[in-house]
Amino acid sequence: MTSSISIRTSLIVLILLIGTSAMFAQGTDQKNEPSAQAIVAKAVQVLGGDRYLQVKSQVGRGKFSVIKEGTVISFQSFVDAIVFPDKERTEFKTSGVKTVQVNTGNTGWVYDGDQELVKVQNEVQVENFKRGLRTSLDNLLRGYWKGQAELTYVGKRPATLGKRNDVVRLTYKDGFAVEFEFADDGTPQKAIRKQEASEGEEPITEEDRYALFVDVNGVKVPFIIDRFTNGAQTSRINYDSVEINKQLSDSIFAKPATPKDAKKDVKL
Repeated sequence: MTSSISIRTSLIVLILLIGTSAMFAQGTDQKNEPSAQAIVAKAVQVLGGDRYLQVKSQVGRGKFSVIKEGTVISFQSFVDAIVFPDKERTEFKTSGVKTVQVNTGNTGWVYDGDQELVKVQNEVQVENFKRGLRTSLDNLLRGYWKGQAELTYVGKRPATLGKRNDVVRLTYKDGFAVEFEFADDGTPQKAIRKQEASEGEEPITEEDRYALFVDVNGVKVPFIIDRFTNGAQTSRINYDSVEINKQLSDSIFAKPATPKDAKKDVKL
């Protein structure tokens, strides 16, 4: 996938507002604090309850835009196929050239349409994908993180005028942390994570903002995911359509024998 971005997570798959310096600060009055589990449970109900929890696969189609200084500088059409929790195939097309990124757990491969080469993903690319899984909304709400991370309540954070979001944090055993914000009605708002900077560089804060929740067979799916980096928008995922629980063959995740095979369209 372009720039190692998954659409889900970005694909997927995605990135501050007021007070970035306080982003990972603890909440205040603990007397009336809701539990992190209650906030997650409320969000699950908003997105479809048991129907949401029973989603096993998702196929999304749309456009991925790269944004700089508020202007779209490039965009590509994409098709993204996911089998939860850790299989994903994303195809991009621009000017008739196809790029494919496929990950299955600890392995992955890429088809570079410009060079017409099939390449095994290196360790960094695989780790980027796995990090994307850790930061995805589905990972939080469907509980794929259990046994790997601790869920805690952070507190309230300023959102739109006169409103505050509830914030929960997933902290993984290796210290990696991601925070999720939810509106008062339980609707997911954003996911936020910090990336340690190299020596002499500023830390990077990435935020994915969720918008335009559309009902798909009783499950609400965010059709817009905007990525912000250090407060500036850098990309947008805009779905045109989403299908859930579609039967997907394992063959779509298998590494093709030749570039010619990789170029062939697969049925999704």
